[in-house]
Amino acid sequence: MVFVIEDDPSFRRSLGFLIESARFPVQTFNSAEEFLRSPLPDVPACLVLDVRLPDLSGLDLQRELTKTEVSIPIIFITGHGDIPMTVQAMKAGATEFLTKPFREQDLLDAIQRAINADRSARIQRTQLAELRRRYHSLTGREREVMAYVVKGMLNKQVADELGTTEKTIKVHRGQVMRKMGMNSFADLVRAAEKLGILGRMN
Repeated sequence: MVFVIEDDPSFRRSLGFLIESARFPVQTFNSAEEFLRSPLPDVPACLVLDVRLPDLSGLDLQRELTKTEVSIPIIFITGHGDIPMTVQAMKAGATEFLTKPFREQDLLDAIQRAINADRSARIQRTQLAELRRRYHSLTGREREVMAYVVKGMLNKQVADELGTTEKTIKVHRGQVMRKMGMNSFADLVRAAEKLGILGRMN
């Protein structure tokens, strides 16, 4: 889905026709406020956003989306682009900044890249959510064991740290691998990296 926010009615219509001609579903809005009031479908998407809008500007909307943790790639378009504005938009995470008049193909290419990026980001977020769900299914002791194991410590060393037997640690380690859905130590370390728990106790 491509969302277009543009206050010029004729330009908004022409953008809509162009994007539809490339077989992208499109929704158009005449203001940032109208966009914020609208429910967003849960699909890979991008936002084609005019920088200069009445009331809430494109940059203001970008900040609002960041604040509310709405993650959607933004392609800025403007007829009054300048370097500071471009830098500000790109630093805040915009994927592209096109100055009017721009080539139609440049916009369509930018849309394709943005939607591909959003699709990948959605997959990563889904995978991370599943990893977190699995991690939270571990008992407190299993999390402790995992924290030591991903540091590269042997079962005997972990047992010494936790004041228990090597056999008990082996059982806990097996439970960690099973609950986390991991097939190897390397997989477990990568999972810990993604969860941000590598190298710290939990």
